[in-house]
Amino acid sequence: MPPDARPSPESFLAAAGRQRRGRLKIFLGAAPGVGKTYEMLTEAQAARREGVDVAVGVVETHGRAETQALLDGLDALPMVEVEYRGRALKEMDVDAVLKRAPKLVLVDELAHTNAPGSRHPKRHQDVEEILAAGIDVFTTVNVQHLESLNDVVARITRVRVRETVPDRIFDLADEVEVVDVTPDDLRKRLAAGKVYVREQAERAVRHFFQPGNLTALRELALRRTAERVDADMREHMRANAIEGPWPAAERILVAIDERPGAAALARMGKRLADRYRAEWLCVSIETARHARLSEAERDRIADTLRLAETLGAEALALPGGPNVADEILDFARSRNVTTIVVGKARRLRWFELRNGSVVADLIARCGPIAVLVAAGDGETVPPKSVEPRADAASPRIRGYVAAAAAVLLAGLAGLAVDLAIDLPNISLIFVPAVLAIAVRHGLWPSLAASIFAALAYNYFFTDPRFSLTVSDPSNVVAILFFSLTAVLASSVAARVRSQTLSARQQARVTAELYGFSRKLAAVATEDDLLWAAAHQVALMLKVDVVLLTAAPSGLAIGGAYPPEDELDAAELAAATWAYQHDEPTGRGAATLPGATRLFLPLKTSRGKLGVVGVARRSAGAVLTPSERRLLDALADQTAVALERIRLAADVDEARLEAETERLRGALLTSVSHDLKTPLATVMGVITSLRSYGGLYDEATRDDMLASAQSETERLNRFVANLLDVVKLDAGGVAAKAEALDLEDVVGSALRRAGSALGDREVTVAFSEAPLLARGDPVLLEHALVNVLENAGKYTPASARIAIEGVRDGDGVSLTVTDDGPGVSPEDLPHVFERFYRSSEGDRKTAGTGLGLAIAKGFLEAMGGSISAETAPAGRGARFTLRLRRAEERSAA
Repeated sequence: MPPDARPSPESFLAAAGRQRRGRLKIFLGAAPGVGKTYEMLTEAQAARREGVDVAVGVVETHGRAETQALLDGLDALPMVEVEYRGRALKEMDVDAVLKRAPKLVLVDELAHTNAPGSRHPKRHQDVEEILAAGIDVFTTVNVQHLESLNDVVARITRVRVRETVPDRIFDLADEVEVVDVTPDDLRKRLAAGKVYVREQAERAVRHFFQPGNLTALRELALRRTAERVDADMREHMRANAIEGPWPAAERILVAIDERPGAAALARMGKRLADRYRAEWLCVSIETARHARLSEAERDRIADTLRLAETLGAEALALPGGPNVADEILDFARSRNVTTIVVGKARRLRWFELRNGSVVADLIARCGPIAVLVAAGDGETVPPKSVEPRADAASPRIRGYVAAAAAVLLAGLAGLAVDLAIDLPNISLIFVPAVLAIAVRHGLWPSLAASIFAALAYNYFFTDPRFSLTVSDPSNVVAILFFSLTAVLASSVAARVRSQTLSARQQARVTAELYGFSRKLAAVATEDDLLWAAAHQVALMLKVDVVLLTAAPSGLAIGGAYPPEDELDAAELAAATWAYQHDEPTGRGAATLPGATRLFLPLKTSRGKLGVVGVARRSAGAVLTPSERRLLDALADQTAVALERIRLAADVDEARLEAETERLRGALLTSVSHDLKTPLATVMGVITSLRSYGGLYDEATRDDMLASAQSETERLNRFVANLLDVVKLDAGGVAAKAEALDLEDVVGSALRRAGSALGDREVTVAFSEAPLLARGDPVLLEHALVNVLENAGKYTPASARIAIEGVRDGDGVSLTVTDDGPGVSPEDLPHVFERFYRSSEGDRKTAGTGLGLAIAKGFLEAMGGSISAETAPAGRGARFTLRLRRAEERSAA
């Protein structure tokens, strides 16, 4: 089997996600009247007969008797009435469905728009909430309501459908069934009054229900379902590791601009990507001309990019030079694009001759890349997920006043110069004034300055002077060319100013984003990250910000600016909806627009991390399109940094768990050996004495009891070591700081370690007497006993052990040196780790590996240290215990 021929983890994850929610079945039709509702009710009745709990959320029978008859026996849930413009409109009651909690609920007309004031603006959002509660849903939809096919259907039928369903809802379905009839049969049903009433039917036959339209819609429905079936087949192959022929990878690039047909290009890119099973991208090239676009045009680009994202594209706005075709081709080559989709604008020939044609340049320079040219016209504005806020218009009255003042001053200066000298080109004195206004106030004030300058030149310097009358025809030509020169100069200066301001703004934003990324890289904790992100967003967008992250009890505030402790119930509900459904929610959004904040999901490619909420104290929408893009950039950086911190925490947790598992395994090994061995000896002695005590002489019984006592003492030391480790971990070791005589401590430790040392020769030497140290005598004695017992375990019975005490600068050192086999260089860095024992030592003698770790803990609790090294002679080990030196005791 090839290395990649294995079940896809993504398939298992998707299957697990589907198991947690209800199943969705869509009955898809090519047009109204094909029998979608009838087929849905037929299957619902069959499910009811099989014992399935079926309820009717909403079903539109449109007065059809056959359809009405199929509702018999089904539990129809009550509708909720919504008051709108003096009328009571009935909508599906989502709360009633959730409370009733049937196994299956019927929801007709998925693309329906709910009445204003309903729980959700669209019925497909109601369905998503029902599915999330684990309830299965049967629903119906016509092919013209699918978002990606909306403009195609409009071109075919010349009727644009306003109610659409996102393609992700269609892709979410677990099963899609096409309800299909031939165009002739459908027209017969229409004529028989089974679709519309007679007047509507006659009008529909003349327009929408023409045979050609119905055939085309039927093909669209079958093709879209075939694409879905093909996707299901490929998913099945991945999930079951089935080998098959895979087509070469295609990558499609859709290039859009501000023209109204941009959304149609995005939808075309989606269809091509689905057809070729390809990755696709949608880009907009931002040239210097971008700064001169109107707010509506910028908004259209932003909306189209967001539409492309919802359709599954990677949407990018790229800065570029004046040659758009070169920028598109450079990006396409860098991303290995195979097909470029671009729109052909309806422009005059002279415009293309003067400015060039992007389409012609792409075709001429594309090389192996295919270029697909679409019509690129038609008003196909995508729906807005968030209502944009208009940029505040800068007051221009000041610019016009400045233009008039500058021209007046230039005219007075020209009069003064004219009186002093004879200057033939006196009109040049107005040019600096026009340029200054263009640089300072922009295009329109500079054009006004050009007109004022022409009038001032005519008034002050052409005969007859101080009159707007022109007597000499040559002056007319002069004024005309002067006006043209002034207008051109002001236009160029204004354009340079606009480009400079745009570049300055872009540089400022880039610098702030770079600084923000550096700040995030230096943050180590999640709390600091969220507070820093909240402050940065508030600083750059001038809004109130709150960041919420997922907690076991729901979303919790992680950071806010100004500081917030909690959100009210309505805002928390909006934030929770945004997090759960991965869609904008709240103020200015399609869902729960009554909230005071706009909430946007905070996510990375790995999944959702939280929600960012922004609010502006002024009325109206919260963000302009440019501010929304900036917020997206800030949110993406925050999400990546938050994911980094959580990944680091996961790594630390995994490392801690691995260390805990290692220690647990070592502890179990040690317990099984060091508890089992002495207990077996003690139990054996007790059993033998109770069963056969009369058979042993006095000396034998004494030897047996001595052996049992020795093993009991060994067991006691083991339990004491475990308790000492627990105390060290809990921080329960309180060390005294008093003067102590090392000679006394060593003597007491030798007596306690006598059984472990056996007959080994021990020598004690001190550089001076008394040698005083500052510490806790009990802890130091215990640490020294553990070091001596370690020497007794790992040295032969004939070994010698030397104990020396010397001054060491401001402290004192106590060394324990043996002439045993010593510690190998590989084991030396680990001798003070818990439960660590060299393999040789572990085979030769019993031990827990806790003694030296306890000695290290006790020395550090007293402010001292312990170290291990190979003895200077090259054989044996040396352990050095260091403590602070104490002042000598007075003779009194």
